Amino acid sequence: MKEKLGSALSDLIPQALTYGKMLIIALIILFLGFWLIKKLIRGMKALMEKRNLDPTLTSFSVSVINIALKVLLIISVVSYIGIPMTSFVAILGAASLAVGMALQGTLQNFAGGVMLLLFRPFKVGDFIEVSGYSGVVKEIQIFNTFLTTGDNKVVLIPNGGISTSSMTNYSRLPERRVDLTFGIGYGDDIDKAYEAIRAVIARKPEILTTPEPFMAVSNLGDNSVDIVVRIWVKSEDYWAVFFYMNEFVKKEFDKQGISIPFPQRDVHIIKD
Repeated sequence: MKEKLGSALSDLIPQALTYGKMLIIALIILFLGFWLIKKLIRGMKALMEKRNLDPTLTSFSVSVINIALKVLLIISVVSYIGIPMTSFVAILGAASLAVGMALQGTLQNFAGGVMLLLFRPFKVGDFIEVSGYSGVVKEIQIFNTFLTTGDNKVVLIPNGGISTSSMTNYSRLPERRVDLTFGIGYGDDIDKAYEAIRAVIARKPEILTTPEPFMAVSNLGDNSVDIVVRIWVKSEDYWAVFFYMNEFVKKEFDKQGISIPFPQRDVHIIKD
C-alpha cells in the first residue's frame, strides 16, 4: 500500500510541477497580453484621431476591437493550458446561453450600438435630446453613449434605449430658427415696435439675412399685443442670439418708450 502511494505521489509531483509552470506562464501571458492590447488600442485611437477620422467611428471601432482582442487572448491562454477546445467551446456555448438570457439588456445595447453606427442619427459633437436628457455627444461606445450636459455633468445612456426611442438632434442641420414673442401695450405703436426690433436684429451679425427675419402680430391678448419674431442663425449661434434678443429688445423698447405689459392687481380696502 505504501509502495502504491509513494508511486502515485512520485507521478503526481512532476505533473503538478508541470501544470504549475504552465499556469504561471499562462498568467504571465495573460498579463502581458492585456498590457499590449491596452498599448495597441491607445496607439490605434491616436492614429485614427491624427488622420481626422470620424470620432463616432473611432470610438465605436476602438471599443469593438478592444473586446475582440481580449476574447482572443483568453481563448489562446485557455488553449495553452491544455483545456480541449471542443470542451471549452461546449462550456462557452452553455455559458453564453445562460449569460445571454441574463444579459438581454446588454445584448440589446450592443445591437443598438451597431444600429447607431450604421444609420448615424448623430455623431460625436452633436447636441441631442434623448431619454429625457440633453447634451453634447462626447463618446459612442459599443454598449453606451456618453453625453455632457450644459452644467458639465456626464450622462451615460444605454444604446438600446437610444435606438428604440425618439430623439432630437439640434446639430444635424447647419441652421436653426429662433422663435421669440414680445408683448407690447395696446396703446403702443406696432410699427414703432417693429422698427425697434429690426434695429436690434441689425446689430447682430450672427443673425442671417436669408431667410429674411419675420415679424407679425400673433395674438391680441388680455393684457398685451403679442409680436412673434422668427430669425435664422447657424446652429452653434442659437443660444447666443436667443439671449441677445431678449435682453436688447427690452433695452430698445425702454429707449423708445414702448411698454411691456405685465399682470397687475389693484387692491381696494373698504373701511366701514
